[in-house]
Amino acid sequence: MSNKVEQIVRLLPGVDCGGSCGHSTCSDCANAIAQGASPALCPVCTQKTVDAIAEIMDVETVSVKKKVAFIHCAGTNSAAKRLAGCFSCQEAVDSGFLDTECSYGCVGRGSCQKVCKFDAITNIGGAMKVDRNKCTGCGACLDVCPQHLTSLIPFEATNLVPCASKDENQRTRELCIAGCVGCGDCVENCPTGAMTLVDNHAVINYDLCSGCMACTVSCRKKIIVDLLHDLPSVKNSCAFVSCNGGVKAKAKYEAMGITDCAEAAKLAKQLDKNTTELCRDGCMGLGSCIKVCRHNAISIKDSSAWVDPAKCVGCMECVRICPQEIIHIVPYKGIKLIPCVSDAPLEVKGQICKVGCMNCKSCVNNCPVGAAFMEGRHATINYDLCVNCSACSYVCSNALVMEQKVPEFRYLQIDAMKNSD
Repeated sequence: MSNKVEQIVRLLPGVDCGGSCGHSTCSDCANAIAQGASPALCPVCTQKTVDAIAEIMDVETVSVKKKVAFIHCAGTNSAAKRLAGCFSCQEAVDSGFLDTECSYGCVGRGSCQKVCKFDAITNIGGAMKVDRNKCTGCGACLDVCPQHLTSLIPFEATNLVPCASKDENQRTRELCIAGCVGCGDCVENCPTGAMTLVDNHAVINYDLCSGCMACTVSCRKKIIVDLLHDLPSVKNSCAFVSCNGGVKAKAKYEAMGITDCAEAAKLAKQLDKNTTELCRDGCMGLGSCIKVCRHNAISIKDSSAWVDPAKCVGCMECVRICPQEIIHIVPYKGIKLIPCVSDAPLEVKGQICKVGCMNCKSCVNNCPVGAAFMEGRHATINYDLCVNCSACSYVCSNALVMEQKVPEFRYLQIDAMKNSD
């Protein structure tokens, strides 16, 4: 071994990672560099190390940018649990997928983990995740993934798309709550042109990405990861459940052995609007929306689903799953909200719900900006017009009108964003 090779070997990591240098050992990599390969041939080397190797070789140094591996799958609905008995990821993929599973997702058998010499990849909830602080960007994990989910991205990258599904919009929606539906909203709103759609999912060109929050906020499903910003605090909308009177309904359905909102809704649709047994339009209180919320923003409160606006990011998954269609996306700002969509006659409402709209029209008649109006037999609010003046709250005969309280920093943030235009 020549003196130069020995010096270079001492500078290399010495773990024989078998990464993207194209050599199985650090000794072979050092030999290649000594024979004229780039001083940055080893992808693990820092700029300081590359500079030192260049000095040994008496050549110009090469600028390097630290990269880390990223697995483009959130693992929400892959076949990982079912295929847990498979020895490798390739074996798992070859065994095939069910119609209810994403055939493009991580199968979780850890082939990437087995080749990682830096202990940077772990199995979390059936899907493989990379610890960016441990990952050296060696690239050993890239070629072993049969789903081609792993890529190297700049260490400083802050926006990430954890999905590589090629399925069409509707199928992705049905299969995965964290899947990209290829809507193109991020592409349209990206100020630097860094976002594109490839095979029905968003892809980021990190050479163009500025790390702003445009793609994260505009993402229809809110699945784009932003490591810089707290998405719940920078959102412009959130979900609202237009019913807070599910006490009677929830108890009735549970007594019948019904635990699914969709099943309960089918029964509710069969009820006559004049029935005093149950409200056929309100919340079932059985929590189907809770199961699809990735941000723990929904809970059952007084037997009805309730959304915490401070946690909700407006991803619309709860809107999609609600069989009663009573969850709506509303602006995240100080506004008034009316939690009732019942179209039952007044005399019936009084018997089935103590917190429903009584159709008195007081809010409509007293709203100074015309934001309150009647929709069938219940009042509702035009959120674009609402100025949060509280007139409707004062005159509501049933004390029904709710206020969406927003932290002061949000108001300051909105003003700052307006001033930046």
